[in-house]
Amino acid sequence: MATYAELKAQAEALLLQAEQVRKQELTNVILGIKATMKEHGITLEDLGAAARKAGARAKAPAKFKGPNGETWSGGPGRKPEWVRALQAEGKNIENYRI
Repeated sequence: MATYAELKAQAEALLLQAEQVRKQELTNVILGIKATMKEHGITLEDLGAAARKAGARAKAPAKFKGPNGETWSGGPGRKPEWVRALQAEGKNIENYRI
């Protein structure tokens, strides 16, 4: 019977091997897509890539406007300093909703 350490080492080796295979498969898929695009004369603009760069996310519209004109979408993550300052003063952020 294998020990925990042996099984853990095997699992880590399998994860490493799986990641290497995933990267190779991804490379092959990308090469296939590029070949198909070239064959059919498809450009990135045809796919709508000109509208935004790869990896860029569309900016959420502002939902709140601060006393000095600052805006905030109200999304997840850290709140802007002006929002935290208002809340520290006991003010309700809903009063600043656009």
